[in-house]
Amino acid sequence: MKTRGRLPWLILPPAVSLFLFFVVPLILVFAVSFASRGTYGGIQWTGTLANYASILDPLYLQIFWRSLWMAALTTVMCLVFGFPLAYLIARAPRKWQAVLLLLIIIPFWTNFLVRTYAWMFILRTEGLLNTVLMSAGIVDQPLNLLYTDTAVIIGLVYGYLPFMVLPLFASLERLDPSVIEAAWDLYARPARVFTRVILPLAKPGVIAGCLLVFIPSVGAYVTPDLLGGAKSMMIGNLIQQQYLVVRDWPFGSALSFVLMAAVLLAVRYYLRTGGSKSFG
Repeated sequence: MKTRGRLPWLILPPAVSLFLFFVVPLILVFAVSFASRGTYGGIQWTGTLANYASILDPLYLQIFWRSLWMAALTTVMCLVFGFPLAYLIARAPRKWQAVLLLLIIIPFWTNFLVRTYAWMFILRTEGLLNTVLMSAGIVDQPLNLLYTDTAVIIGLVYGYLPFMVLPLFASLERLDPSVIEAAWDLYARPARVFTRVILPLAKPGVIAGCLLVFIPSVGAYVTPDLLGGAKSMMIGNLIQQQYLVVRDWPFGSALSFVLMAAVLLAVRYYLRTGGSKSFG
């Protein structure tokens, strides 16, 4: 009874913090999205929908579409690469699991910006990758990898792969090996064992990993800016440009809310369709 009486007081501090530092800023940004840009970059409270109407411009819709498909491709590639890796770690001896997980987490010890600059060194024309390929005689001239969509995808997959591996490991580590052995005893083929036994039991990890990769990928800013340049602008770069370069805060706010709505709709659709039926 005493614990129940104290529960509201325990919830109050985080609730107040969440309201002040999350809800209030969202309300302010939402209000600014209905304003207009002033002559010198200020805000004029006009209560207009022009900012949302401007998003329907084909140029901005193309950037939105590029952000969505690149985030979706990043999620799929992280799942393809991350599932075997997570399964390998989950089936490794206990004494090696901690070491392998440490190797997955080690990149987080280095600043993300520094790691992105490292990929610029690897992918540039005179970089490590082209030097190795040309020295081995595989290519005659340097490959144009930097400042392309391919470079952005590589950077995103590298940056967010651990977010896929860790929840997958958490699900696969609890998988009872006897269930898989029973499937083999029933002469199930490897593909059927994977699709009918392993994958359904790993569904919570797949859903969590896909969400943890897709949401930050669709709003990524640093990776597209450094590895993609002006040729691979994503929605995060457009929002940053509106706030800091063009100084059109109302339009940047409208872009932010449309992006948030698009992500929420995509996540809701995935949870209702892919998340509940794809592994059935």
